[in-house]
Amino acid sequence: MRPRQEITDMFSTFVQLERGRFSKWLTDPKLYRNIQNHLERSSSALKSENFWALYWHKHWQTQSHNLARMHLLAYLQEPCYWVASKTVTKFTLSQYQLADYFQMAIAEVETILKDFNPEKCCSLKTYAIMAISSRLKDILRQRKEADFCTNWALLRKVSKKLLLEALEQAGLSQSAIAQYRLAWTCFKELYVQKQSGGTSKLPEPNRQLWEAIANLYNREQQSQLTQSTGQCNAQTIEQWLTQTALYVRAYLFPPVKSLNAFKQDDDTTVTFDLPDPSSDSLMADMIAQEDVQNRQNQISQMSAVLLKALQTLDVQTQEALKLYYQHGLTQQQIMQQLLWSQPTVSRRLVKGRESMLAALVKWSQDLNISVNSNQIKDMSLALEEWLRNQYGEYNINP
Repeated sequence: MRPRQEITDMFSTFVQLERGRFSKWLTDPKLYRNIQNHLERSSSALKSENFWALYWHKHWQTQSHNLARMHLLAYLQEPCYWVASKTVTKFTLSQYQLADYFQMAIAEVETILKDFNPEKCCSLKTYAIMAISSRLKDILRQRKEADFCTNWALLRKVSKKLLLEALEQAGLSQSAIAQYRLAWTCFKELYVQKQSGGTSKLPEPNRQLWEAIANLYNREQQSQLTQSTGQCNAQTIEQWLTQTALYVRAYLFPPVKSLNAFKQDDDTTVTFDLPDPSSDSLMADMIAQEDVQNRQNQISQMSAVLLKALQTLDVQTQEALKLYYQHGLTQQQIMQQLLWSQPTVSRRLVKGRESMLAALVKWSQDLNISVNSNQIKDMSLALEEWLRNQYGEYNINP
């Protein structure tokens, strides 16, 4: 059970970053007073961290209470910072820094609160660490594709609807949007016809192609535009389309902003003297211990899911898995020992693993953790390791 002051701090303080690094903890006086009042009125049995996390989450769900939302945002500062710290060490070649990852994580808090189900995962902090980590990886995969995509490949792939949204977001006038859209249409018509294969490494359009696009634009503008721009040359068209690509890229992948700033209703935010979470302090040690504990809990839950899935397999499939993983027999040796055909042995092994992998995927989805093809590959590797460890060391089916 956490000390009272520690609970108060958890639900009323915010991380402030300066120059991409941790600067200090800030406290919201209104939140501080509110959680203090609740703690004073509650019994000693109701002063645990997890109780108050679930308490405010319930209030946020049923009443959309702003104070409840702010208490939860304060509470999830540590998981967001911790996931950001881990992410920045894993993706060392990324353009993003710790502060960027922290802002990305904070931006996901609302979604985390919506997806969290206390009946399936009792710890909001544990769920947040898993979900935010998964979400950041998805964001990085998406942005990596855009980073390595040339302007021309991007314009070739983008839809008309998204293009117009990007131009409107850039604040262009309707006449300018119409000009950019027509230039893009002419570009797609001529550039796509001359290119084939993948889109990420398409060559730069040559001068001859730019001239052809300009000529097509000049012909089409008479019927397509309400306000004619006069004859455009190849250089103007290239500049327009280069700018269009920048607008689309900015719309798809906006720069990270200070999303962790919170509004004050009546009181001034003051500095609160807490340890630096990035230093070798007690707070950092606590976060590290919680991270280890969360990871151990996650592994334990995954193991229980896999064990249950293994035990629900038919006897023949369990026998095949046992001979393969515990005794190290080849499919040929299993075929000879069980008097099965080779296709039967192979089918039993494959279907057994697929059934267990499906159970693992369902478990993740039940926790509202998004699962994509890359994560399924990771789960498949984890399943393979689990089977070898369980049969080899623990001998589930002696």
